[in-house]
Amino acid sequence: MKETEQALQQIERAIGKVADKFPSTAEATLMTDIHFRVNQETGELVAFDDNDKEITRTVIEPWIANTDDDFYDSVTSSIRKCLANRKEVIEEMSVIKPFSFVLEDEDKESVAELYIVDGDTVIIDPEMMPDLDKDLDDFLRHLLGKDC
Repeated sequence: MKETEQALQQIERAIGKVADKFPSTAEATLMTDIHFRVNQETGELVAFDDNDKEITRTVIEPWIANTDDDFYDSVTSSIRKCLANRKEVIEEMSVIKPFSFVLEDEDKESVAELYIVDGDTVIIDPEMMPDLDKDLDDFLRHLLGKDC
């Protein structure tokens, strides 16, 4: 699925609406996750809190009736990009840290952890470091001087 400027703007707007619900001036809310649910049929992106209470909803037009096999991979990448663009706003939200943004499908099944807000912790987009697991395994083997 091709990432469009319109889709990125709509995602960023939804992230902004989530942040508006938790302004930095308010008392911090205890929450562990903000759940983004996407629906491949309707193109909806809906944000929920831990109690499954809807925070905001939007329709991402390029996602409507999208049948691409890599739909969730593309959506994950797009949302991560938008969360990174809004990092300052997200990290100032009045939510007790740590908390994270999680992507779910329409059946509430977790698809990906998108972003962790915990000061020093960052999730790196797997596409940026595709051989990281192999490199770490090789390093460990070399360090231990044997095959694991």
